[in-house]
Amino acid sequence: MEAAARRRQQPGAAGAQPGASFLQARHSPIKADEAYHTAPFHLDLWFYFTLQNWVLDFGRPIAMLVFPLQWFPLNKPSVGDYFHMAYNVITPFLLLKLLERSPRTLPRAIIYISIITFIMGASIHLVGDSVNHRLLFSGYQHHLSVRENPIIKNLKPETLIDSFELLYYYDEYLGHSMWYLVTEGQIFILFIFTFFAMLALVLHQKRRRLFLDSNGLFLFYSFALTLSLVALWVAWLWNDPVLRKKYPGVIYVPEPWAFYTLHVSGAH
Repeated sequence: MEAAARRRQQPGAAGAQPGASFLQARHSPIKADEAYHTAPFHLDLWFYFTLQNWVLDFGRPIAMLVFPLQWFPLNKPSVGDYFHMAYNVITPFLLLKLLERSPRTLPRAIIYISIITFIMGASIHLVGDSVNHRLLFSGYQHHLSVRENPIIKNLKPETLIDSFELLYYYDEYLGHSMWYLVTEGQIFILFIFTFFAMLALVLHQKRRRLFLDSNGLFLFYSFALTLSLVALWVAWLWNDPVLRKKYPGVIYVPEPWAFYTLHVSGAH
């Protein structure tokens, strides 16, 4: 009976060993590293992200200045506005596709709220940015505050100035803060906090012998490159007295439009 009992136990013990090996392999740091490093690089999504960001976002104001004003009257959307509309549709779509390919996904509720927040913020930014950019053709100077602008400070009644300040707030602060994908002066604190949170997570995971895959490295190096470019931009304009007056305080990241109206459009 003891021999029979031992024979009955042997298959069970043999069957348990592959399961234990699987669990060991699954939780082994070496195996985890191999899994992370063999993850495919999403070249198509990152290419579309980069292309649409440079063309539809950074290219918006350039296109608005290049195309003749007769084609896009001031009381109609500009070509830059159409770029922005496309950006507001394509970007959340690419984000969703990127999340679909992620081996680890967030809860659906968080994903939905994040995408909705981004679309809402980008739409607020679309309206505010459209009006602020069109004001350029009326003599608005972005290197000055709203109340200091020659075309604004003499408005009557004075409550109209409050409305323009509200428009500027929606454009440059609220619209950017709701998950905008590019760093600017108004959201630099949010950007730098996100970057250092990523850095802390990377260092913490490295101690556990868990490393970023190619997609994570691409995103991390993109943030690092952006931070380096912002640092160069700030260093170049560090002693500009006019921009210093508009952007007082410790966080000094001048807007490109402020630089344009101060140093480029005035020169022409």
